[in-house]
Amino acid sequence: MRGSVADAEAGETIILTQDGRPIVRIEPIGPRSDQRTRRAVLNDVQGSVRGKASDGPNAARSQDFLYGTDGLPV
Repeated sequence: MRGSVADAEAGETIILTQDGRPIVRIEPIGPRSDQRTRRAVLNDVQGSVRGKASDGPNAARSQDFLYGTDGLPV
């Protein structure tokens, strides 16, 4: 098992089997993205959402349609 971990650290994917069936896969974790890359992805997503968002009622007024002018449920 110790050799398998070393092989995975070197970039190999290791598959452990039991009775000829694959049971466990050990594989290297990819490199972490840096903060600049993560920020760029978040900015892209936020920019695309801004274009799709529509102005609707604010939270304070979002339930107004449930009540009549007398303040009672409709």
